[in-house]
Amino acid sequence: MSFPERIAIASRNPHKLREITRICADWPIEWITVETDPSLPWPDVEETGDTYLENALLKAKGVSSAIAVPALADDSGIEVDALGGAPGARSARYAGPTASDEENLVQLMRAVAGVPGGGRTARYRCLAALAFPDGTERHAEGVCEGTLTSKRRGSGGFGYDPIFQPAGWDNTMAELEPAEKDRISHRGRAFRALRDLIHQD
Repeated sequence: MSFPERIAIASRNPHKLREITRICADWPIEWITVETDPSLPWPDVEETGDTYLENALLKAKGVSSAIAVPALADDSGIEVDALGGAPGARSARYAGPTASDEENLVQLMRAVAGVPGGGRTARYRCLAALAFPDGTERHAEGVCEGTLTSKRRGSGGFGYDPIFQPAGWDNTMAELEPAEKDRISHRGRAFRALRDLIHQD
């Protein structure tokens, strides 16, 4: 499989749009986004799946079908061992269906407040998916292991980044430079694996 000429990014999240186009800057394609082409019939796709893959494919297929070009999407979350893997695929809605990043972050900090430092192991997981109008699909996964800090640190990134400290680092994700974060992050690993998968095909 070769790269298509154009790919739409199935997201309205400006943070995610910037991160994906930065991670995938070496993809030999033209990006279509809700910011560059707002007049296209971008659908509102509900993330009703129980898994990251189901949600990523719902978004990618929904956008690909609506605007008739291949579409790229991801679904990601944070999995906290002390919470049995929660919030997981519900990470974006942890504090409620319309919760903000800040509300979700506060909710998680409260949930692990009584957990000692050694029990705060967690991981970020991302599932990246590419869907074509003819029904073809490809997907890849990326994981970043780490621990949760007791206090938020850093102003970069988004989501749970201020309290997630990647394994082997003294910084939280929110304290890393964008290039450093992309190199080790779950999303960076997932999209690089997807790129390699497309090349292999």
